[in-house]
Amino acid sequence: MNKNFDAIVVGSGISGGWAAKELCEKGLKTLVLERGRMVKHIEDYPTMNLDPWDVKHGGRTTQEELKNYNKQKRWGIHEGNRHFYNKDSEYDYDEIKPFDWIRGTQVGGRSLIWGRQTYRWSDDDFEANLRDGIAVDWPVRYKEIAPWYSYVEKFIGISGEALNLAQLPDSEFLPPMELNCVEKELQSSIAKNYRDRILTVGRVAHITEGTKSGLRTACQYRNRCDRGCPYGAYFSSNSSTIPVAEKTGKLTLHPNSVVSEVIYNKDKKKATGVRVVNTITKKISEFKAKIIFLCASSMASTAILMNSKSDRFPNGLGNDSGELGHNIMDHQLGSGASGKYEDFQDRYYYGRRPNGFYIPRFRNIGGKSKNFDFIRGYGYQGGASRGDWSKAIKELSYGSDLKNAILKPGDWSIGMGGFGEVLPYHENRMFLDYNKIDSYGLPKIVFDAEFKENEKRMKADWKIQAAEMLENAGCKDVTINDSNAPIGKGIHEMGTARMGHNPKTSILNKYNQIHSVKNVFVTDGAFMTSSGTQNPSLTYMAFTARAVDHAVLELKKLNI
Repeated sequence: MNKNFDAIVVGSGISGGWAAKELCEKGLKTLVLERGRMVKHIEDYPTMNLDPWDVKHGGRTTQEELKNYNKQKRWGIHEGNRHFYNKDSEYDYDEIKPFDWIRGTQVGGRSLIWGRQTYRWSDDDFEANLRDGIAVDWPVRYKEIAPWYSYVEKFIGISGEALNLAQLPDSEFLPPMELNCVEKELQSSIAKNYRDRILTVGRVAHITEGTKSGLRTACQYRNRCDRGCPYGAYFSSNSSTIPVAEKTGKLTLHPNSVVSEVIYNKDKKKATGVRVVNTITKKISEFKAKIIFLCASSMASTAILMNSKSDRFPNGLGNDSGELGHNIMDHQLGSGASGKYEDFQDRYYYGRRPNGFYIPRFRNIGGKSKNFDFIRGYGYQGGASRGDWSKAIKELSYGSDLKNAILKPGDWSIGMGGFGEVLPYHENRMFLDYNKIDSYGLPKIVFDAEFKENEKRMKADWKIQAAEMLENAGCKDVTINDSNAPIGKGIHEMGTARMGHNPKTSILNKYNQIHSVKNVFVTDGAFMTSSGTQNPSLTYMAFTARAVDHAVLELKKLNI
């Protein structure tokens, strides 16, 4: 077995897939190490074409089986997608306060089950920490990242509508998906009643026209995305970046490989490779490379760095600042408002659009407003639909009356949920418990994080505004809902190895390099310095492509 490579990538999800593609296309022999099992595009999507009547228990998971998914079930797994989620009985963690860490451990990671909402950041986001005096300043601005957003977007394919908003820069768009009649009604109402708000269809990494990267073609509007898409309509590592990397002949992919630590050479002041545990045989191996990309997900990459201890780094690789594991962020969600429409009884929609509507951030643009008791802002994601035919079961009729009732769909309903920024608090952290060692010899990850007053005040505002917008649009029976979702439920955990200008207050520099170990890069959510309002995956991809470009240039210059 070859154990020497030009580059090693840890993780094969959204960031890892992009790192692999870029490194291989630039000619580097690249090893991708994935903790989970192999998943091949199409071949390993067992439920992709199953109808409800093809699945046992109506698609619901039995209580007995759910015992293996004690934490993952908080998100809502079902028999169509359960095979893409971790078994907590095998990969568990501890939480001092409630923390939902939703994971997919397989080749492709969570790129197989992500929501595909894809939005650029703006300078309002990159400048926010400095402006507000929060945490540390981002070492980059939008102008530096904009070309990389474009580069990534042209490859993955993003459908959406250009809006020319300063706080939400437009992407390189494929044709947008269509809003239905009730969503258009809300859109018109918002345009009429508010000067600062706009409703658009969600921007999604989803092909609406043509093909991309050989294995992908336009969406069939089945809305079975989280089962694995045989058409490759939505972007995933499995259908896109990994096959492209494989075609170069430079890729070696090892599933079932847990990286326990990065090996550091104090004389060279570099990392020389990684130590790996085979999940099946438990055999320990070492692989060497000139550069290493950690893309295992924010918490997993940070856990690897924490466990990479040496005389030079007794508190974890690159942790001179003491910030490793701190500043956990997410996006808060799980609350909003919903209502009913009595009109449009003669209207329906075609297909099952795998997308909803989006209302971009409108609070505190460019800084805090005097009118609000919180900083930063939130957006909304939502949708409208007609109810199903299940109410026919309650019909006290038979014969022709029953047949007529069955032919009528339910009423229209619409809802929207807030999606809010979470500030970076030093005390929101993760750490390793060496008193609890798993079967691979690794300590258990422990979370100690929570939402604080700014997040609570922000949520209170978005609930009121959501209800107001629906009422202004003529909705009936408008109700405010709040599931009190804890941190982690947004599935955008980030910030545990943040980038910054100063090595004394951050782990990474502006190119995602560890300040003190220049040949190690971290390009998953760990590098985030603030959380913004927008879904972060597009930003991970853009920074990853940029980091690889920098790494290869520095390698050629013999600087790393």
